[in-house]
Amino acid sequence: MSSANGRGEGDAEGAPPEQLALIREGVRQARAPKAKPRTWRGAALAKELPVARVLVDKGVLHLDRYFDYAVPEELDAQAQPGVRVRVRFGAGRHRVRDGRREGGGLIDGFLVERLAESDYSGPLAALAQVVSPEPVLGPELLGLTRAVADRYAGSLADVLQLAVPPRNARAEAKPSAAPLPAPDAPAAESWTRYARGAAFLESLARGGSPRAVWNALPGPEWADELARAVGATLASGRGALVVVPDGRTVSRVDAALTSLLGEGRHAVLTAEAGPEKRYREWLAVRRGSVRAVVGTRAAMFAPVRDLGLVVLWDDGDGSHSEPHAPQPHAREVLLLRAAHDKCAFLLGSWSCTVEAAQLVESGWALPLAAERDQVRASAPLVRTVGDGDLARDEAARAARLPTLAWQVVREGLRHGPVLVQVPRRGYVPRMACAQCRAPARCRHCAGPLEAQDAGALRCTWCGRDEAAWHCPECGGFRLRAQVVGARRTAEELGRAFPAVPVRTSGREQVLDTVPGAPALVVSTPGAEPVAEGGYAAALLLDGWAMLSRPDLRAGEEALRRWIGASALVRGQGAGGTVVVVAEPTLRPVQALVRWDPVGHAVRELAERAELGFPPVSRMAAVSGTAEALAGFLAVVELPGDAEVLGPVPLPVTDAGRPRRVGAPPPGGAVGAGARPGTAGERCRTGGRAEGRAGGADGARGSEPVRIRIDPPDIG
Repeated sequence: MSSANGRGEGDAEGAPPEQLALIREGVRQARAPKAKPRTWRGAALAKELPVARVLVDKGVLHLDRYFDYAVPEELDAQAQPGVRVRVRFGAGRHRVRDGRREGGGLIDGFLVERLAESDYSGPLAALAQVVSPEPVLGPELLGLTRAVADRYAGSLADVLQLAVPPRNARAEAKPSAAPLPAPDAPAAESWTRYARGAAFLESLARGGSPRAVWNALPGPEWADELARAVGATLASGRGALVVVPDGRTVSRVDAALTSLLGEGRHAVLTAEAGPEKRYREWLAVRRGSVRAVVGTRAAMFAPVRDLGLVVLWDDGDGSHSEPHAPQPHAREVLLLRAAHDKCAFLLGSWSCTVEAAQLVESGWALPLAAERDQVRASAPLVRTVGDGDLARDEAARAARLPTLAWQVVREGLRHGPVLVQVPRRGYVPRMACAQCRAPARCRHCAGPLEAQDAGALRCTWCGRDEAAWHCPECGGFRLRAQVVGARRTAEELGRAFPAVPVRTSGREQVLDTVPGAPALVVSTPGAEPVAEGGYAAALLLDGWAMLSRPDLRAGEEALRRWIGASALVRGQGAGGTVVVVAEPTLRPVQALVRWDPVGHAVRELAERAELGFPPVSRMAAVSGTAEALAGFLAVVELPGDAEVLGPVPLPVTDAGRPRRVGAPPPGGAVGAGARPGTAGERCRTGGRAEGRAGGADGARGSEPVRIRIDPPDIG
């Protein structure tokens, strides 16, 4: 050991001259000691605009404002408006050294602007770090997010988390391609089927800003028509933004845009793309490399340059409602963008929501629809089977499918695939007593019992198996299916048509397309695959399960689901037939038979106007414990014409049990609603507000309440 130590010391003393020369050169070239990182103690400030106004990433409402920081001279070039920064936050007034505030925790933020002097008279802390010199928050995006935060009673920091994707250094280091020249205006093609279709495209190509609610004809042409609207906007030298419900729809619009305009003219923004690819596409839009964007809900904030058109497809789909605070809806965000940027607006769907009907009734947008003759030629024949028909039908009592449905399926399978829509997934999702029809519930938690594939009963809430169930009402031991799921339906149809393949599409596996060969396709609502050449027929089962939901939108949502499935069926001239198992006298069923979703939405709007329900008024749903809600109502300042509804008890969600996104937290809760005029108001209690939970406010020392503006579900 001693000899080894001796050799080591001798080697250090007798180092080669080259190494000594490098050491001396490094010492000579060493700069003066830098200021301590992140505190910049003793560092000189920027000579021009030495103050940076920063939005810190704190979503609580009482911090929803800008904070001023000093800009060190070394960060002067990088600290430009719009970049990501890190700052010290939370230092007290007493932690001041050499005229500079120090201490506090490091948090992220955005540099909003540079100023010559601060409104704050005390000492300022210095910027700790410029995370990246890439400006990601421009004035247009900042104005939009501020408007969305005000609209939904949330904080600007929470909205920016939705609007600006997380940074990816590898994607940021890659340059974006040079922008392509504007394409030629596309031909109207199938837009001529609509009364004002060709004129709408011409207005876009000339640089106009038309606003329309588009009631699309059934069939696959809608994606190409949407792509042509985008192409006409790009031809005018402006940008376009398209927001659709899910990734499958994005793929169809992406393919239509690529076929019409070629590669490199549009970006795709979806969560499925992964963080690096999504951020790279987002940066290409931010840098102006591409002028058109298609994506899901998060794309509603895409920073498209010279925005000329915003498009929303199927605004009634629940995917357009953001589950994270402050839970904005894509329709409202795009309406704000259309008003702020004075650009064109297109709201398209096979169906029609009440909000879309209100845009037309108010005169803000024009209807874009086909004549009735064209609608009848494109839509399939719709036939109904009501409760009376089922009671008289022996086949329906034995196999749940009426004779008419069997006939339509048998005939449709001769010409192509047949779609079967089932409202519930699974095998037998809900069971009831065969004698008194009382719902079968778990003895431990009172949750609904569900039949598994092997016939065993299991609680859908606590997961316990139930081997010896009996009805507490009548003492019966026999069970019947209250609602039969998609897998059980597929099994029954497979036995009835043994020579025909049966495919299922639902939450476990969603099919995108199916071939045009004869087959039975059993699907839950919203998961229907597209058939090559269209379906020959469709069955819409258990309509009562969709219409009996305790929600103000139950009829509208059932009609939207039915029309979405029926639009995949061939037209009446090609033999397409749809059978809906629901009471034919109900308004949504009649609207489906006439293929008149607009008329249904107009009547719904008139009835809501009489009752003062949304969308003719704004509603804020407030939930919390009884004590917190009482304290909130005691101090909140509501408009003079506001009406308080409730409070009413909310369903109790036990800890650990799955709950809907945006629902109140586990435990007892009560809720109240206020309308109208409460949208955008900052409801504060006391001196502290906590806004992480959907714009929730709470007083210091008390339990917080949760506020949601314009909730999509109104029970």
